Amino acid sequence: MKPDIDWANLGFGYIPTDYRYVSNFKDGAWDEGALVTDATITLSECACVFQYSQSCFEGLKAYYTKDGHIVCFRPDLNASRMAETAARLEMPPFPEDRFVEAVKQVVAANKDFVPPYGSGATLYIRPFMIGSDAVIGVKPANEYHFRIFVTPVGPYFKGGAKPMTIKVSDFDRAAPHGTGHIKAGLNYAMSLHPIVVAHQEGYAENMYLDPQTRTKVEETGGANFIFVTKDGTLVTPKSPSILPSITRRSLMYVAEHYLGMKVEEREVLLSEVPDFAECGLCGTAAVISPVGRIVDHGRVIDLPSGMEEMGPYTRKLYDTLTGIQMGRIDPPEGWVVKIA
Repeated sequence: MKPDIDWANLGFGYIPTDYRYVSNFKDGAWDEGALVTDATITLSECACVFQYSQSCFEGLKAYYTKDGHIVCFRPDLNASRMAETAARLEMPPFPEDRFVEAVKQVVAANKDFVPPYGSGATLYIRPFMIGSDAVIGVKPANEYHFRIFVTPVGPYFKGGAKPMTIKVSDFDRAAPHGTGHIKAGLNYAMSLHPIVVAHQEGYAENMYLDPQTRTKVEETGGANFIFVTKDGTLVTPKSPSILPSITRRSLMYVAEHYLGMKVEEREVLLSEVPDFAECGLCGTAAVISPVGRIVDHGRVIDLPSGMEEMGPYTRKLYDTLTGIQMGRIDPPEGWVVKIA
């Protein structure tokens, strides 16, 4: 029976679905894993995830294509990124082939919750892993819980494609994704206070600068930056400490191979931001959200694309990538994985 959901007005929040995938690591090995209906997890008060925050997560989406298939976008890259993160955190990586298969299983089991094509909503997929046994000394856990749940969601940023206003943060980014080369969403808690402050001041997001010199653009608390020059070159910041966004990598490929744009991944100075024609935030949840204004401690930087709509290059990038994802444009080999 189809759930009674107003797909067109769906927010970005949690709606329980019928099934989730669960696998546990004990005595040096992962069990076979299974789909379960119970949405609760029972843990010791001394579980490692509570004491030392040994956890990591990923995020990806499933959706209907134009021809009626349910698909996922590049889940193999989420699998490899989560495996790298787990290894850095002294957690046993969940096998990448099993990760992709588990995603397929849980999406297929919850196909009634996949929003209809053209609704603007998607099925968000959240894989995560936690240290689950009791640990009081500072050391890795011995047992781990891997789970994937799904939930239908609407747009991540309210207002859709309307450009937003952001601020240059007064806070150092404090490595919201971890430290150095930790490569997934490890600890967004670091960025919660700055984003609450930004919202209270009327801004949609923070622009974080490098903590050493505070002269180079890094990322926001939950998305990567892309910029477009006045001559149509796509520029994205390069730094070893920002999240290696799958969406950003895909946009760079689309820009070069589908749209014929020049692409540069390099250090981006805050001082050159006023010279760009367009700016956007990109990630799994938002795809691309355009930025129309950046406020740097009272100095206002308006992007020539304006405050009312996406700039022309950002619009082409968005339309092409979502066209690939939704089956309107032929994808590169392996990008779109059919589930049902």
